[in-house]
Order: sequence, then structure tokens, then C-alpha cells
Amino acid sequence: MLRGTIFVFAALLVLATATEVNQCGEPGKKFEDVNQVKISGCNVPPCKLKRRTKASVEQKFVPDQDTDNIVNSVNAAVLGVPLPFVGVDGTSACESIFNVDGTPAGCSLKKGVEYLYKQQFPVLQIYPTISMVIHYALLQGNTTITCFEVPAKIVN
Repeated sequence: MLRGTIFVFAALLVLATATEVNQCGEPGKKFEDVNQVKISGCNVPPCKLKRRTKASVEQKFVPDQDTDNIVNSVNAAVLGVPLPFVGVDGTSACESIFNVDGTPAGCSLKKGVEYLYKQQFPVLQIYPTISMVIHYALLQGNTTITCFEVPAKIVN
């Protein structure tokens, strides 16, 4: 009985840290693995991103091709217009990619191998307090390696 209670409690803790996000290009389609994406302080969208703080993102992903250079592509769609997240969009993602054992992976990734992307980004004071849809992708050139979208709101 106690073992069962501990298992249920542990499962709830794991589920509480995941964030419901959509796969890019497929509105309403969630990832099969509910723990694939985690955004700090957000289990259920819209995610509230507080200005003058840092938000963290973790995503498990498996590339479908070998890679050697990955760049962050992060923007917020406001009234249908994509606006880049200053300081994150267009920057190298190499230092933010890890093997599942926690060791740095860099950008030389192998097709079919699971990796973990971990990144913190500032929610700048200059960001307006509005609702948006965040488009968060890792790209190699024009090829998307992984991508998700999540409704969010910048708050004070």
C-alpha cells in the first residue's frame, strides 16, 4: 500500500513539471511523450512569463538526421506577426544540448539518438505585457530539428 502511494505521488510530481505544448505546424497536436517539454513555472498554458526574470526550457528530442550546427529560432507571434526573442533568436544552441546522461553533446548530433536541450532566457523589461504564441525551434540551416509552440503571456 505504501509503495503504491509513493509511486502515485512520484508520478504526479513528474507530470506536474511537464508543460502542455503543441507540435509546430499542427495546431492542437500534442507530443506523444507528455514529459517532452518543460517550461519553468508552467504546466498548463498560457505560460506566464514574468518580466525581469529568467525562464527555463527543457526539451527531449531525437534528430532525424546527423547535425553539426544548430541555432535557436525563438519568436512570439503577436497578432499573427512573429517577433524575435532578443538575445535568444538566432544564437547558437550548441552549448545547450546534452546527452541523456547529462554530459555536454555540443552540435555534432547523431540521427536517432535522444538528446536534451536546456536553455534559460531573460524575460526583458522591454517586452510588452501581452498574450502571444511562442514558436521555439532548433534549426540546422533551413531544416527544423525540433519545434514546439505554446501560448504565453508576459506579465509584470
